[in-house]
Amino acid sequence: MNEKLQSIKEEALKLIQASDVPEKLNDVRVKYLGKKGELTAVLKSMKDVAPQDRPKVGQMVNDVRAEIEAELETKKKEMEAAIRAEKLQKEVIDVTLPAKKNMVGHRHPNTIALEEVERIFIGMGYEVVEGPEIEYDEYNFTKLNIPQDHPAKDEQDTFYVTKDIVLRTQTSPVQARVMEQGKLPIRMIAPGRVFRSDEVDATHSPSFHQIEGLVIDKNITFADLKGTLEEFAKELFGPETKTKFRPHHFPFTEPSAEVDVSCFKCGGKGCRFCKGSGWIEILGCGMVHPHVLEMCGIDPNEYTGFAFGVGLERIALLKYEIDDMRLLYENDIRFLKQF
Repeated sequence: MNEKLQSIKEEALKLIQASDVPEKLNDVRVKYLGKKGELTAVLKSMKDVAPQDRPKVGQMVNDVRAEIEAELETKKKEMEAAIRAEKLQKEVIDVTLPAKKNMVGHRHPNTIALEEVERIFIGMGYEVVEGPEIEYDEYNFTKLNIPQDHPAKDEQDTFYVTKDIVLRTQTSPVQARVMEQGKLPIRMIAPGRVFRSDEVDATHSPSFHQIEGLVIDKNITFADLKGTLEEFAKELFGPETKTKFRPHHFPFTEPSAEVDVSCFKCGGKGCRFCKGSGWIEILGCGMVHPHVLEMCGIDPNEYTGFAFGVGLERIALLKYEIDDMRLLYENDIRFLKQF
């Protein structure tokens, strides 16, 4: 894998240096960093890497990506400077003419936040897995220890396509599908769009995004869960971030907890952002319920695990201090261009 990554890096750097127009530079970016690029293909093949080697390989991929991005940016600036100098020599500029602005698009705040979360967990050896947005009731509820008449169904007030088919209310069904495959151990995150019959307001939407994580292995304890989420919080919000676990209840985990982080705005002293408490709630988590393991064909006497879930929009709202979730979906260029 090291040789492959080194080869990708060397080839990319050669192509960047050989580029003489912006179009060629963009082609290199797409070829190596795009959704179907070579580095993305390496990340998707992480499942074939031995679990103990995934953190190291993840870090290597991130390092290669950073080098390529830095070289692209340097070459882009050099190219722009050369083009500008050439134009100044060839053209006579009428300074009385109005300027022309290039409207260049960029990543959405949700996408920026998602990529940052994915990089953190890939660096810890996790695999990114996706699943269907239209899901069977069995996977969305039953296999997650939420039977037919469970109150949790009422709380989610779900969109049903038919009696047995539903727009998923969480990305946990992806975890159930992966557990059913029986390929252990499991270290994964499942990002994606979910749907709930919520009223639209500053903090709710009928369609939003979640990132749910799952680890299944022998001798996994709550201490592993705490250590993982503490590291995640520090990587996302800063090295001084502290975490606090409060007992809670989720049907598919036991014991369960909600996680708060110290306010990164005031350092935990109390401010308007954290409503004076010094803490901000970010996610829910817990040890996977033994019955969930049994329903997915895993022996709870031999294997244990933990799961956690966080709203992607919540991370974006907190990280960029946005006070209304609707701003993320209204496509107002005056708002989006800030990012």
